Amino acid sequence: MKPVWRSVSRAWVWAGLLALAGCAGMPERLAQGTPRNDIEARLGQPTAVLALTDGTQLQYSRQPAGQQVYNLTLDAQGRLRQVDQVMDLAWFHRIGIDTWTHREVQQQFGPPALVERVALFDGDIWTYRFLENGWSRQAHIHLDPAGVVRRVMFTDEPTPDVLDLNP
Repeated sequence: MKPVWRSVSRAWVWAGLLALAGCAGMPERLAQGTPRNDIEARLGQPTAVLALTDGTQLQYSRQPAGQQVYNLTLDAQGRLRQVDQVMDLAWFHRIGIDTWTHREVQQQFGPPALVERVALFDGDIWTYRFLENGWSRQAHIHLDPAGVVRRVMFTDEPTPDVLDLNP
């Protein structure tokens, strides 16, 4: 019979190794100045690439299942300048009602988790998943038929009911 401490030690070692492996896919842990090749080696191919006037933006979206979208700004030499996790209430409040189009929304937040239509609005509603103070929320961006943002609404994300084990 193996000593209990040995099994516990192995469990901690495995947990530590898994945690370190998980850090490899965490954009917020990249150091400023990291070259694009190293970024893509650690994070994989970005979900979108946007040319900026003074560099490039790499976007890593975890939508539709996840609640994060990371925009990595690279300078003209292709080195990391800034990392922004934009699935945040403050970022959604930056949306220009009646001025932004679907293009600006997609450049800032990436593809939505869900696109739907409702009877009371003529256009698409793009839904993004995000966390606010630990709560799962949704941002609903209403785009008219011309692709202009007309409204942004927020709701709590529906969660499955807890199973009632005592009927």
